[in-house]
Amino acid sequence: MTKILILIGGHLCNAPRPCKEADALTNQGYEVTIGGVWFHPEYIERDRLLILNKKWKFKAIVDFQPNKIVNNWIFRMRSRFAREIFRRFGIFSPDLLGYGAKEMLKYAKKAKADLTIVHSEGGLWVGSHLLDNGFRIGVDFEDWFSEDLLPEARADRPIKQLKILEKKLINECSYCLTTSNAMSEAMALAYKSKTPTVIYNTFPWEERSQLDNKICDRQNLDIPSIHWFSQTIGQGRGLEILFQALAHINQPIEIHLRGNYPESSRRWLEPQISPEWRDRLFIHPTVPNNELLSRIAEHDIGLALEVSDIPSRNLTITNKFFQYLQAGLAIIATDTKGQSEIIFKHPEIGRLILTDDPLVLAKAIENVSHIPENLKKAKLTSLHAAQEKFCWEFEIEKIVQLADEALQIKTQTK
Repeated sequence: MTKILILIGGHLCNAPRPCKEADALTNQGYEVTIGGVWFHPEYIERDRLLILNKKWKFKAIVDFQPNKIVNNWIFRMRSRFAREIFRRFGIFSPDLLGYGAKEMLKYAKKAKADLTIVHSEGGLWVGSHLLDNGFRIGVDFEDWFSEDLLPEARADRPIKQLKILEKKLINECSYCLTTSNAMSEAMALAYKSKTPTVIYNTFPWEERSQLDNKICDRQNLDIPSIHWFSQTIGQGRGLEILFQALAHINQPIEIHLRGNYPESSRRWLEPQISPEWRDRLFIHPTVPNNELLSRIAEHDIGLALEVSDIPSRNLTITNKFFQYLQAGLAIIATDTKGQSEIIFKHPEIGRLILTDDPLVLAKAIENVSHIPENLKKAKLTSLHAAQEKFCWEFEIEKIVQLADEALQIKTQTK
């Protein structure tokens, strides 16, 4: 059986796109393994739940969770040392690109898959070395890694090396994906390559059959509820404009934020919330993947407040956008090139707003939520768009065809 190896830089539960990719390729008849990194005990339990009843396999190539003291110390010291050497002398190490790149390369060489697909920054380095050794490589640019993050976070990043790796893989990999037409065209222009195949970050329509119909987040069902989520609640994710907009919202609403909430985020967030909003703004922890859609569907409006001054954020269309559609929420989204790609064609699902104007955001929230009939119509339009256009069932055929072509196998419908 033809073997495919998918390499990710972390936990399965934080990588929905590779999991869906693995499902599609396994159903096409390929033997698929996902190789990742384990470090967080709670996420490990979620990963174990995810792989139950899956036809593909998962391998924790690196495991340095806290109870594995030696591994934990080794990998963290390697990362710190790499950053210090790069900061002082400009010397590049793959340890700058996340944990376990060297171990991933070793594992991939031993696995000898017929196609190895890389998803992370470290995966770019692995893919480059595997190309040099004659392996067949695919790449999924979930982000434009060299054009990501805030300026202060980029100071210690090996931008030059990332660009070299991106250019090599985008030009030499026949299996090449990204997340939006805007991203595909911009990367192709930058690296003088063919445009990567666009696979939207959509989700299977059939997952709606698993909705639990519980109310776990909302406190008052008589007022509209807004939902925002990310892996981490913090700066650079568009929340700044939301907090500035609160002073200009004059109607009762609830706001629910979901994500990891470390102490550093707490110190940044809490001073920005005025006393009158503290009983209407709620912080929720992340939930297992099979619960997330149910929690989103409790609410009325989804916020997708991506910033436009970070090119990768400007060009992509994130998971949250499509999960709002899948959950049947009206969407208020900033006018990034990626998000505009969808809302220009489907304006009835909500509002497209400027990225840096809190007054416009406040007005959009009031306009969308003020008239119940209009809010209901926007929510139904979102649901219809997800079912008819933006669900994973429409992306599967493109992934399968591209994999078949990369492996020089005649595509068959199964």
